[in-house]
Amino acid sequence: MTNETQSPALTDGFHLLIDALKLNGIDTIFGLPGIPITDLTRMAQGEGLRVISFRHEQHAGNAAAAAGFLTQKPGICLTVSAPGFLNGLTSLANATTNCFPMILISGSSEREIVDLQQGDYEEMDQLAIAKPLCKAAFRVLHAQDIGVGIARAIRAALSGRPGGVYLDLPAKLFGQTMDAEAGKKSLIKVVDAAPRQIPAPDSVQRALNLLKGAKRPLILLGKGAAYAQADADIRALVEKTGIPYLPMSMAKGLLPDTHEQSASAARSYVLAEADVVMLVGARLNWLLSHGKGKTWGAPNAKQFIQIDIAPTEIDSNVAIAAPVIGDIGSCVSALLAGMGSNWAKAPADWTGAIADRKDKNQAKMAITLALNPSPMNYHSALSAIRDIVKAHPDAMLVNEGANTLDFTRSIVDMYQPRKRLDVGTWGIMGIGMGFSVAAAVITGKPVIAIEGDSAFGFSGMEVETICRYNLPICVVVFNNNGVYKGTDVNASGGTDVAPTVFVKGARYDKIMEAFGGVGVHATTPAELTQAMNEAIASGKPTLINAVIDETAGTESGRITSLNPKTAAKK
Repeated sequence: MTNETQSPALTDGFHLLIDALKLNGIDTIFGLPGIPITDLTRMAQGEGLRVISFRHEQHAGNAAAAAGFLTQKPGICLTVSAPGFLNGLTSLANATTNCFPMILISGSSEREIVDLQQGDYEEMDQLAIAKPLCKAAFRVLHAQDIGVGIARAIRAALSGRPGGVYLDLPAKLFGQTMDAEAGKKSLIKVVDAAPRQIPAPDSVQRALNLLKGAKRPLILLGKGAAYAQADADIRALVEKTGIPYLPMSMAKGLLPDTHEQSASAARSYVLAEADVVMLVGARLNWLLSHGKGKTWGAPNAKQFIQIDIAPTEIDSNVAIAAPVIGDIGSCVSALLAGMGSNWAKAPADWTGAIADRKDKNQAKMAITLALNPSPMNYHSALSAIRDIVKAHPDAMLVNEGANTLDFTRSIVDMYQPRKRLDVGTWGIMGIGMGFSVAAAVITGKPVIAIEGDSAFGFSGMEVETICRYNLPICVVVFNNNGVYKGTDVNASGGTDVAPTVFVKGARYDKIMEAFGGVGVHATTPAELTQAMNEAIASGKPTLINAVIDETAGTESGRITSLNPKTAAKK
């Protein structure tokens, strides 16, 4: 009788990758199946991961980036090679620019063929292309290194200033096998991927001294402050000091926009008049006129305190008198501790002057919002949406467009942190449906997406994805027949419409209906209100075609000056 030797249990690259993600708390993948990752998506779903499959990789990547922002875990986007990788690369670069933790994982051609340029299927040196556009990029060639690759990608995405990471996985890797026990031991559970970075005590004291001597202090909150999830301490800092604050768009809701210290309704005044400005998770980039120019009043009339985890960000546009380097939670906590119990509130003449301007501006806005023109304009439509959001403060709001973005940001109040997702630092259009899917999947809350008709066109096909997964998303398309407005004419007198003009009277609601969702055509604020209430109550995928006066918009919203021709006329 012969003794049969039992073969050792084996595992392969597919399962090692899935196990590495699960070991590190990743439970959702956004992507698009195809060669060479189709089997991976099937296996990942079979192993309990939620796989959300999109119609275009860029929107899957945007969903992963938004998930990273909301969870402080890297969002995972999975794509095929070459064209699929390139589609995902836009969202990876955008995630890096906005400091959203995200990992783009792409299948790729075999190295030996790529390096000799022998013409493999979708041959491309993806690692080399990705490197300049993300925070870090890695390639894994051997199954036993998958655990290390995932660990390095997670740590790179989360540590310091968060960002995008690219992970290149050649097709041959997935089929590689190894001993199952050895494979299990090769996986790494990342410990303390984003360690606290405690600010230096002298930097904290320097900032406090500057604040203490300020006559007109201002706190400016950026989306980094929202990402930090140090909500209670940030609110305590604002309220303890009595300092007026301005939230950047994705920081809205860290404190309710209706808070008495909010200076949003007096934005121009406080930026120009403040003598000490404390930046919390905000950068002095183009969104803040680089910290100089007429937006900021008299030259050199103010000093800056900047809380940032990246020391290289300091002095990037103007001199920073008091840099406080560390993670936002630790820095704000240290500032609070240093203030003690007898910190003097901001001067009453400063806060009173702001309150007066707020009252006047809000009174003017109330008159405008109360009007009910026909057809609707941005103000009358957003007045209805403002009330809906107030009644549902836990709903997620996604917003993109030019005028649609600008008006929504200034009219619709937010009441809770991390409830607003928008175009971010680049002002990039096309984030709408990807961000909406992520917001619904990650939070389980109703999502309201306020879209310009032009912006919606970038990702509109993803309404099929919304319907396929039956997500509680209400998309409102502000339809004014064009980019900015629908009234441009062809200067040549030819038969082609102007480049900025769309099909008149388009029915975007029919797109949602085509996939089994609810489509509504709304021409009045009352119709818009009814449709939104029904969408939120039902949780059904809904698209409302909100007809807006085609003359209501302005070119490029509030950044017309960035158009060289327009700027040259001034």
